[in-house]
Amino acid sequence: MKKIISLILVTMMALGLVACGGANTGSEGTENNVLKVGMECNYAPYNWSQTDDANGAVPIQNVDNMYTNGYDVQVAKSIAESMGKELQIYSYEWDSLIPAVQSGNLDMIIAGMSPTDERKEKIDFSNLYYVSNLVAITKEDALADVTTIADLDGKKIAAQSGTSHLEALAGQTTAEVSELADFSTMLIALSAGTIDGYISEEPTAMAICTEDSGYSYIPFVNNETGFNIPVEDSSIAVGVKKGSELLADINSYLDTFGEDAQKALMADMVKIAPVD
Repeated sequence: MKKIISLILVTMMALGLVACGGANTGSEGTENNVLKVGMECNYAPYNWSQTDDANGAVPIQNVDNMYTNGYDVQVAKSIAESMGKELQIYSYEWDSLIPAVQSGNLDMIIAGMSPTDERKEKIDFSNLYYVSNLVAITKEDALADVTTIADLDGKKIAAQSGTSHLEALAGQTTAEVSELADFSTMLIALSAGTIDGYISEEPTAMAICTEDSGYSYIPFVNNETGFNIPVEDSSIAVGVKKGSELLADINSYLDTFGEDAQKALMADMVKIAPVD
């Protein structure tokens, strides 16, 4: 079902972006008291697409008759509520999110995005709202002999283009690296056997690797058995335009959203995230 929804989403999103991409639709959250938030709507359990509003899902503004839910969606709802704004969520391809905030078409990015040094040169970021480990999702026994990233030598491992995952994989391992567009594409490749595994954050692995899924993951620990990366590269934060006045309000809410609440919300989202 997720594969079908993803194909529908990509097609309809392209049409929606044509319709909304020609004008500056953002306004620092002041236009009609609306807060315009962008995400992929394709990165469970952080954000995904579905056909109804079950479990508190929110309509995708630029894709007809589709909704989005997940950890990022629930955080976006809480931020908008704390600011007294009406939330609108837009589906964007990953590489289009930062340009959309820079141009003002979006007020903020809440998309499981890590505040890397490279991204900080382009936009500002809030305080962190989740910290995780980078792990490797695999199928059956493809990575049965892997316990550390050194064991990925010669393995066919993928990571999403434009991410710190890809940089870490290519720079710190001798794996046969594949750069793929998104997580749905990587899961399809893994299912087909064209790759041995792919890099994700641990909550994504938890959502996919359920008991009867046929998938499992190697639980690397950052800076120990896993990738040597700064905490920002395996954490997520809200992205806004340079100098945005929204940043103080976002951080004000995040100050109330502590680690225990973060873990509880993530656990809830993992339980309901689509896995096929």
